[in-house]
Amino acid sequence: MYGWRGRLGLIVPSSNTTMEMELHTFLPEGVSLHTARMPLRNVTEEELLSMASMAADAARLLRDAGVEQILYGCTSGSFIGGKDYEKELEARIEEEVKVPVVSTSTAVIEALKILDAQPILVITPYTDEINQREREFLEANGFEVLDIRGLGIEDNLRIGKLEPYEAYRLAKASFIEEADAIFISCTNLRTFEIIEALEEDLGVPVVTSNQASLWLALREMDVMERIPELGNLFAEY
Repeated sequence: MYGWRGRLGLIVPSSNTTMEMELHTFLPEGVSLHTARMPLRNVTEEELLSMASMAADAARLLRDAGVEQILYGCTSGSFIGGKDYEKELEARIEEEVKVPVVSTSTAVIEALKILDAQPILVITPYTDEINQREREFLEANGFEVLDIRGLGIEDNLRIGKLEPYEAYRLAKASFIEEADAIFISCTNLRTFEIIEALEEDLGVPVVTSNQASLWLALREMDVMERIPELGNLFAEY
């Protein structure tokens, strides 16, 4: 039986081509991943808020697969409504399907807290408008954001086509010595290949949306696997 150690349900935007692949690559033995989708083509406030209205329907389909944990796999889609929006979204889905739910934004906050990351540098593929919403969300949750650098991309399919080295190079070029950690945002941005190298080269922990999502989802399922290739977060916590 697939998922003898745990079954994880993942909800992603319809245009996300990265998160499933990255999570599949590092799933611990005995953990299975089952995915549902919500419609989204562009990373804009309007589309992100509209997408959230479809989350419960997607979660119901995952419930049919007997998943034990549901992950709302979208960073901007879980912070776009401001502080506590992600908690309200999780609670709304849980109430509908009676399955525990965590979101990527919750995972990022928990990861940054356990790493005692303060202050932070944020790297994203987003537009300035979405970056501003992310800054507000992180600051409302108690983090000092030294800077937030984005690539100005709206088209989510285009984000998924970016090579990992582009996130690496932007993070390295933007690095500020005062930063305690780097957060690379977006579940459709490939990062797993460059986390270790970036931590070695810059000497600070790196948190990414997919890494934090997998880390928290597994721990919520009591799967305490250490995956050193995914950086300090998975090696130490």
